[in-house]
Amino acid sequence: MFNPLRRIDAPAETLLPVGKTMSHPLEKSPGKGRPAKGAIASYPQPLCLRNAESARLSTLPYADLAAFTDWLMHGTKEGQRLICLFALPEEDASHRLIAALADDRKGVLYSMSTELSGPYPSLAARLPQAHLFERILHEELGLVPEGHPWLKPARFSHTDGPHVGDMEFYQVEGEEVHEVGVGPVHAGVIEAGHFRFQCLGEEVLHLEISLGYHHRGVDALLREAGTPLSPRMLPLMEVVAGDSTIAHAWAFCSLYETFTDTFASPQGQVLRSLALELERLANHTGDLGAISGDAGFFPVPSYCGRLRGDWLNATAVLCGNRFGRGFVRPGGCGFSVDKRLVDELKKRIADTARDVQGATRLLWHSNSFLARISDIGGLERADAEAVGLVGVAARACGLPRDVRRTHPLPGVPIPPSIPLQALGDVHARAYQRQQEIAESVSYCQRILETFLHSPDGEACKPVKGPMKENRIAFALVEGWRGEVCHAAVTGAGNTFKHYSIVDPSVHNWIGLALVLRGQQISDFPLCNKSFNLSYCGHDL
Repeated sequence: MFNPLRRIDAPAETLLPVGKTMSHPLEKSPGKGRPAKGAIASYPQPLCLRNAESARLSTLPYADLAAFTDWLMHGTKEGQRLICLFALPEEDASHRLIAALADDRKGVLYSMSTELSGPYPSLAARLPQAHLFERILHEELGLVPEGHPWLKPARFSHTDGPHVGDMEFYQVEGEEVHEVGVGPVHAGVIEAGHFRFQCLGEEVLHLEISLGYHHRGVDALLREAGTPLSPRMLPLMEVVAGDSTIAHAWAFCSLYETFTDTFASPQGQVLRSLALELERLANHTGDLGAISGDAGFFPVPSYCGRLRGDWLNATAVLCGNRFGRGFVRPGGCGFSVDKRLVDELKKRIADTARDVQGATRLLWHSNSFLARISDIGGLERADAEAVGLVGVAARACGLPRDVRRTHPLPGVPIPPSIPLQALGDVHARAYQRQQEIAESVSYCQRILETFLHSPDGEACKPVKGPMKENRIAFALVEGWRGEVCHAAVTGAGNTFKHYSIVDPSVHNWIGLALVLRGQQISDFPLCNKSFNLSYCGHDL
């Protein structure tokens, strides 16, 4: 019999001890840095890093494109996942393509590079996780991935390509097949995005999602901001995706700290963790209300709208801003806490958690609500893994992807467990949020209990100096939607030669398109809300 409260607990992850280096997944030949005889691939040993650990760019190995592709394919086959793919222009008009894979079982990141001097065989043709990265590279740098299965605009229009919203959409032919277009302008306060459905009657055969209508040019703004301590830099990071202020600001600060050999203060790291969980609690609570509203069960949205505000107000107690702007700073946090503030936060969290539990209990005891969200918008674990889903959407499919546990930052308390679901449908994504709310409340209470024993200490350490030149690093933070990834390469004069931001929505929009196949078109609002992805986090 189906249990609506079914849960899977993830096994404890094996984390690499601090100070140890990770060996190459294939045994090396003596002194060569290549796989031993009989290995299934021949590529250099990749650069191995921890989360928010930097290395000299000169240590990042080159491989020819075939070996580079073999490395990507072998790594993903072994359970690693592509977290970032970007390119650096070289002096001879070629580009250095750089990829990073995350190994969640070993708690490390692998990186390698190759040279591109013209069109190249598409990686996405063999590795679906690369499809959006290649589209972004095409429109930003003009790199042409030959054989790409879906080379259309991602964030803006390439000079040689079609315009956003004005390109050819995939079409299904048939006497009774019809097409439904939704957006880009929507009712209510929502950003622009176009959804093109190919339907047979009410059944969705294919959904194509077109974004990029509100491309803001974040990369250009980062270059204009100049040095990391420019007055414009952190405010810009805080609005990459406004509902993920803490996650993106923390990822940026982690990179800046590793490039300057600055260790964030212990109290600052724990306070960042507290703010991140409050951000998670506010959004998960709001999402449960929104999912309930789209299912036609209206008592809960009224409660959750108010309770989301209570979580935001708790963040305002920390720093004076409900979204946490101005809180995370290089070296720690811009505000400290004392015993009085700790006591107030403990009371607020306990009171709000009690009310959230009371409100959401209505959901799981309503047969009509459970019937509406069960077996709707399901996604198999293998498909979720193939396209590289992260965060809530991945965990609802049974994938234990949570960088708080698998790639923890130094000095950050590790959450006790990773709740998982099995079915990957709207019910699973909704109940995943319910369980994560409970875990986050427990996590916040544990953090505040720790502060009662040591309420003093600096919240922020001074940054030691300018960034080291020609270094590379990747920073991962588990935002409320999923993994936020920032990747950077430093240049001369305390500047960035390159900076990439990968919001979890970059990985997950394709998941929404997949779950609509075979569904009724009327299920779209419910499926869409169960993912609740960011337009601005994608468009940048």
